[in-house]
Amino acid sequence: MFRLGRCTMTGWTEEHVPHLTEGTVAVVTGANTGLGLDTTRVLARRGAAVVMACRNQDKAAAARRSLVDGGIDPGRLRTASLDLADQASIAGFADALPDDRIDLLINNAGLMAVPRSSTVDGFETQFGVNHLGHMALTLRLLPRLNTTPGARVVTLTSMGHRPGRIRLHDPNFRRGRYNRWTAYFQSKLANMLFAAELARRNEGRGALSLAAHPGYAVTELGKDTGFQARLLSVADRIAAQPSAAGAWPTLRAATDPAAVNGALYGPRRLVSGRAVRETPSRTARRADLAGRLWDLSLDLLSPAKVTDPLA
Repeated sequence: MFRLGRCTMTGWTEEHVPHLTEGTVAVVTGANTGLGLDTTRVLARRGAAVVMACRNQDKAAAARRSLVDGGIDPGRLRTASLDLADQASIAGFADALPDDRIDLLINNAGLMAVPRSSTVDGFETQFGVNHLGHMALTLRLLPRLNTTPGARVVTLTSMGHRPGRIRLHDPNFRRGRYNRWTAYFQSKLANMLFAAELARRNEGRGALSLAAHPGYAVTELGKDTGFQARLLSVADRIAAQPSAAGAWPTLRAATDPAAVNGALYGPRRLVSGRAVRETPSRTARRADLAGRLWDLSLDLLSPAKVTDPLA
């Protein structure tokens, strides 16, 4: 994947991303805005052909035009329809993807603290999109990733994985009171546990699995209601770093030649700064919990005919 190595420093920015070999293929979910758009921009500039996997194709086309207008070779960018809230859409995307090789899968798309709702398949939306959607996509693409030398899966989590708890008895909040932040924290812990369990199960088979979190970066996440949007906009002005900086941990996990299987990368100052390796929460390091979540998730995904290629 890497054509020219660069010095590995304590903290990375996009300037440290190495050039990628011709033919490198990257799939980025949610590539039309925020972290996904900045990740796409840098990977394409460094030589990757990027599949911009997005739910809204009008927004995807507009995002692609903005990148081309910014000087990126249009031949390195293509859009594709993917709705992570719909298992049929995920299967259709994977089946239609023409590439025999996939070097990078960036599980970037996500929702934050949205009101209670359900996916097409009946999952609580944040758990269904952030975790189950990306798990299903990854497992469907894993055979191609594992036959591509140097391939990687990077799953985005957040600082919210630290207070997160997995409701193994009721992950879809069918019983009791729903809290949008509790559901969000669960989904982000699930992302971290999935990345770690994939690293363990896929060890020696091919692709590496890593996790990244952006710290506090300016994005559209969580701005679905007027009050919450106003509150987050104020916080953005006070504490947030630009989305371009929020993408640095993802880029390091995806392209650092020295990156470690199962590692988590985040900003040096927790919410901002250069990308460094970070220690996940104690709960996120529980292999027993990760294994139980893996099995539970496969059971939930079985009606969509999602199977485990590592079984």
